[in-house]
Amino acid sequence: MISTFSRTLKALALLAVGLSTATHAQETVSVFSYNGARQATTVSVPKNPERVVVIDYAVLDIMDTLGLDDKIVGTAKGVAPDYLSEIANSPKSANVGTVKAVDLEALMALEPEVIFIGGRLAAKYDQLSAIAPVVFLAVDYDQPLLSSVKRSTDVIATIFGQEQVAQDLLASYEERIAALKSKAQGHSVLIGMVNASQFKTLGNHGRCAFIGQDLGFTNLAADLSSNHGNESSFELLVKLNPEYLFVLDRDSAIGRKGAQLARDVMNNELVHKTRAYQENKLFYLNSAVWYLSEGGLKALDYMLQDLEAAL
Repeated sequence: MISTFSRTLKALALLAVGLSTATHAQETVSVFSYNGARQATTVSVPKNPERVVVIDYAVLDIMDTLGLDDKIVGTAKGVAPDYLSEIANSPKSANVGTVKAVDLEALMALEPEVIFIGGRLAAKYDQLSAIAPVVFLAVDYDQPLLSSVKRSTDVIATIFGQEQVAQDLLASYEERIAALKSKAQGHSVLIGMVNASQFKTLGNHGRCAFIGQDLGFTNLAADLSSNHGNESSFELLVKLNPEYLFVLDRDSAIGRKGAQLARDVMNNELVHKTRAYQENKLFYLNSAVWYLSEGGLKALDYMLQDLEAAL
């Protein structure tokens, strides 16, 4: 028979657990997020949540870098950059679809405390917010890339109490960017993206804007603003004749089967006539990083490595 004293102790223990849980549930923090219309706002989320779902590779990158893998209960299991493949496809986290198409049933079953998304799921923001608070983080191409990386890192660090770790990791990037900027000034560049065997050009107001906007290369197609490039031609490439040519292979980044590699597409007589080719200044970017995880902490390191190798 259980004594009255034992029952009292058990009741007090259960009460303490209940109070602790309630207190924890009430502890929240307000952080930056975009809303479904991609407008800056704030969202209130639990402090140091134990169950989060990450459906964006830049956020996954930051979570991994800050040592927060154990908080992730669901991820996008699509084609991830190689350096994120292990965590993205870990058996410890459930499959909630891809960064473009979420499995709502699988997501709800996980009962997440916070859901992290990127721009590819912006249209689903309100729908996902009905399940749990949504933190939508993305690169702001009107600002230096480092500002976006810092902002996203600060948001995640604030939620999980990792502010000092984040500051230490970000400290070296400013010096590296300054060093690259001093070398890039006065040099002309074209940034190309090969997609479905077509060569397209990228400007200073979208993907890869970091090269022209932040580092100060003279982008000969600076006014373009499409994230997937503007239709171009190799004849135009010859006419513009840049000193540097950086190429992003979108098909390789997304794992498109049977696609012709960018290196093969660019291996033609017209490209061979350009100054960039003749002076060995044609460089192929780490496409999966630049295309899929731009805005991440490790991603920025890889991007800087690409440019440091060129300069």
